[in-house]
Amino acid sequence: MRQLTLREKIGQLIVAGFPGLDVDEETRRLFADYKIGNVILFAHNVQNREQLKSLCAGLQRSIAAHTGHPALISIDQEGGRVTRLPQDAVNVPGAMAIASTGRPENAYAAGRITAREMRALGINFNLAPVLDINNNKQNPVINVRSYGDTAEVVTEYGLQMLRGLKDGGVLAAIKHFPGHGDTAVDSHLGLPSIDKPLESLEELELKPFRAAIDSGAECLTSAHILFPAIEKNQVPATMSKAIITGLLKHKMGYEGLVISDCLEMDAIQKYYGTAEGAVGALKAGVHLLFISHSARLVKDAVHQIEQAVEAGELPIAVIDEAVEKVLFYKAKYGLVEDGDMTEARREANRRAAEAISLESICHVSGKLVPVQKDVSDTIVIGSLPYRPDQASSRIGAGLSFPAEAAAALGTAYLLTDINPDETEQRRIADEVQNVPNIIIGLYNGCDHQGQIELANRLARAGHQVTAVALGKPYDLELLEEGVCGLAAFEYTRMSIRSVIRILAGETPPTGQLSLRS
Repeated sequence: MRQLTLREKIGQLIVAGFPGLDVDEETRRLFADYKIGNVILFAHNVQNREQLKSLCAGLQRSIAAHTGHPALISIDQEGGRVTRLPQDAVNVPGAMAIASTGRPENAYAAGRITAREMRALGINFNLAPVLDINNNKQNPVINVRSYGDTAEVVTEYGLQMLRGLKDGGVLAAIKHFPGHGDTAVDSHLGLPSIDKPLESLEELELKPFRAAIDSGAECLTSAHILFPAIEKNQVPATMSKAIITGLLKHKMGYEGLVISDCLEMDAIQKYYGTAEGAVGALKAGVHLLFISHSARLVKDAVHQIEQAVEAGELPIAVIDEAVEKVLFYKAKYGLVEDGDMTEARREANRRAAEAISLESICHVSGKLVPVQKDVSDTIVIGSLPYRPDQASSRIGAGLSFPAEAAAALGTAYLLTDINPDETEQRRIADEVQNVPNIIIGLYNGCDHQGQIELANRLARAGHQVTAVALGKPYDLELLEEGVCGLAAFEYTRMSIRSVIRILAGETPPTGQLSLRS
């Protein structure tokens, strides 16, 4: 510690991202000149396993050469719609899908599979699991990333996922403290506020976090959300000493690593500034700062922190404590020398993930009639996927529920707009008027009412409609009585294949919604 310069110390406290499949010159300068010691990877950094493994090895070499310490290489690998690993690796279902299997051991298996896949590729830090309780159906960014809408379900499944990740050998960050579930604002795009007294938070939002802390959670992500009943100053949890130090560390007894959510999100950058947010977060008690996209903002933050220390605004003891915490976890998780896993092990992991996916599909309403293959009495309709929020992964090319289901079932299909207007609804109704059985894929229809209107129009016209919710299951609550509703939770190739098997009658759906309301 005493051998590090101030800049070297600050560099250990920052996680930076970069734009491409390889490290560009500007990012190399961050390592060399600004001593940045950690990185975050997104889908735009990932092509396939071979490329990713080579990239991570190169990052470790470069960062170690410039800083003298291994790198924490992080990703958001929650599963489901929030995945960063390549398609030729094993990706598991998301939180709500896993909880809908009714088997907490599936959460443990998903965590362990994920960790082993990550380590095989040189990644040592997973920004998961989500411990937010999705008790607000209008939540635009958490929803199916949560295990459910009760503290009991989120705690049971979230802690199993956490244990699986830890047993698999990666540092895992529970998120987003003290809770991002009860808001209708996405902190990527605005500054949410949850105006609940601490007593109410203790009764619900804090329960999964407290249980995780009591079980030995090592890393926790702060939320960019205002909690005015706890923090009287107009700053979000990430910048709140009352929340990070007072509530989390002192009252709840948390002693692990505290990390920020990305400081480039609008909740920080737009309202406070990324560099100012970095200083504020350190003052609050955060140890590790995520500045995930802009090299310029990384540099600005380093300079701002240096100035705050030199002016006496930010005590050097705060920096030293944070560096000590980061280096402790680097010593524990930093070097990954597992080598790639065998194809047999990866195939076993893939089969396990597919089994979890199949178990997650829920028959929520109506009568499910298996599709007779290669007949003309059924058509599949629906839209292509879109990226519902900035946390979600970019959509892979060629992913189409209507096309894939139709090809597997031997039926025709029609593509619709994500929010079909009245004209398109009438056109589709005319085209399918002589087809008795309709399978319609819904993707967050509660946010795109044209999908719901089309499904209900077809049901009222006398068609036997089977609606598959490929995103939020709340879509199914909006359908006419008698419509068969299946909840799949995610528009991924794995979930589509699971739905196809159920539609074809190969296996009955066994999932049960993990939602109370």
